[in-house]
Amino acid sequence: MEHRLFRTISMVWVGSLLTLGFVAAPVLFSMLDRTSAGSVAAQLFRIEAIIGVVSALVLILIGNRFVKSGIVDYKRVRWIVAVMLLCVLVGYFALQPFMNSLRMAAQEAGTDLASSPYAKEFGILHGISSAIYVIECLFGIALVWRLPDAAPAKIVPKKNSAKVAAKRARS
Repeated sequence: MEHRLFRTISMVWVGSLLTLGFVAAPVLFSMLDRTSAGSVAAQLFRIEAIIGVVSALVLILIGNRFVKSGIVDYKRVRWIVAVMLLCVLVGYFALQPFMNSLRMAAQEAGTDLASSPYAKEFGILHGISSAIYVIECLFGIALVWRLPDAAPAKIVPKKNSAKVAAKRARS
């Protein structure tokens, strides 16, 4: 049952990442003016960040439980989830506040962000944030690709180490 939960959470998270980043956001910017599209996209990415943090924490907890019980299939997978969580934390919770402060400073100056003196700095931060998002998506694809089968076959008795399990798996 927990294996199915792990797979479902993983696929919903990665699916939402890919859909938002490569479908919804481009459609918003093609249909709306840049300011409106940016506002809507910012709200969607905020929701995605919350989904990412909650999903990652649940997946790490479940993955740790599996690894502690001897299911080595989840050892590498939980590291992928940890990297994805780091991408969310850096990309959204570290960079986004700086981007918002630049947007607010432009608004207070009575100009739009694109024609403000903050445009270049915003563009750099946006580029870094986008790169981190793409890295998160690539790790998400790797996560789905590496998900163990519904019933993991490689179970190590608790007294044996992961190295012993790895040797058994190779033979």
